[in-house]
Amino acid sequence: MKAIVNVSLKAGVLDSQGKAVQHALDSLHFEGVSDVRVGKQIVLNIDTTDEAKARKDITQMCEDLLANTVIEEYEIELIK
Repeated sequence: MKAIVNVSLKAGVLDSQGKAVQHALDSLHFEGVSDVRVGKQIVLNIDTTDEAKARKDITQMCEDLLANTVIEEYEIELIK
């Protein structure tokens, strides 16, 4: 089973990397782009077919290591 974890900053947390990308797009004359947010995606291959166990284990991975839950949120997508 494959798991995709998308981690992004919580709303209200300043995204300086997103601001830098927005500024660069602006300087390249891409108009109409606003509120750019940059996150990360983590792809895991999980050796189980039990979706509930996989989701529980990946949630624990996110809470312990993959996301800084003080300022970040995450979404888990499981693909069989």
